[in-house]
Amino acid sequence: CIAWVKKKTLNSNEKILLLLGCSRFWYLCFSWVYCSLSITSPNYLFVQPTFQLIVFFQSSFNCSNLWVSACLCVFYCVKIANFRNRFFIYLKVKTDRIVPWLLLASLLSALAIGIIAYDIAVTELSINHNSTGQGNFSKVRGKMDENFFQIYFIYGFGFVTPFTAVISSAFLLLFSLWRHKCKMQKNSMNSLSIDAHIKAMKSILSFFIMYSINFIFLILSLIPSTKKEKYVALVSLVFLYAFPGVHSLILIFSNPKLEKTLVRILSCVKC
Repeated sequence: CIAWVKKKTLNSNEKILLLLGCSRFWYLCFSWVYCSLSITSPNYLFVQPTFQLIVFFQSSFNCSNLWVSACLCVFYCVKIANFRNRFFIYLKVKTDRIVPWLLLASLLSALAIGIIAYDIAVTELSINHNSTGQGNFSKVRGKMDENFFQIYFIYGFGFVTPFTAVISSAFLLLFSLWRHKCKMQKNSMNSLSIDAHIKAMKSILSFFIMYSINFIFLILSLIPSTKKEKYVALVSLVFLYAFPGVHSLILIFSNPKLEKTLVRILSCVKC
């Protein structure tokens, strides 16, 4: 945001990082509100319109987080990978024009998921209105979890599509970097270039592993039978809420500008 104010413009990478940071920040905020209310004051949570709004924003920002993360992986793949395919070369040339449309598609997909989640929340609360009036909130929550199967297909599309994009981009990028590293070793290139490629491969591989584990726990969190297992549910929630923060730290330390800004802020706070 500071760079945007100073330069009045942002490159494609900065646009993706800005939207990704905003999505993760608000997703964690609404997740914190949901968890806090469900534990301390469930009678204030499972009422209209509190529950519907929290579900809407949490689902929207979570979907936006997944889609924009996939956009970031695809962007790195197109920019860094080296293939002679005509379509790939076209994407490399037109990347700056395509990125805004990808981000817009991500926002529209997140909005659609949020609207569906809101509609289901309204339906379930209206069906269980008598139970909420009696204060049986645990029973209501169980019924709502069981009836969420009708949106699993939509959620599956919203989650599986970006996961597929991440898998494809990560494998293509790792293959391209590995092939280039082997060529440099054969041509006796300097060790700094090889180390840079190895560092990039480790960064991509770590993101792919984290994203895959996050996707698995996300699917587990949608299965009603899994929610009954307290330890599995706890581990799933911990990882789902930790992933945005941990991966954001990786992005900061892998970006010289962001890392320099962070060090400057920390030094000011220390003073």
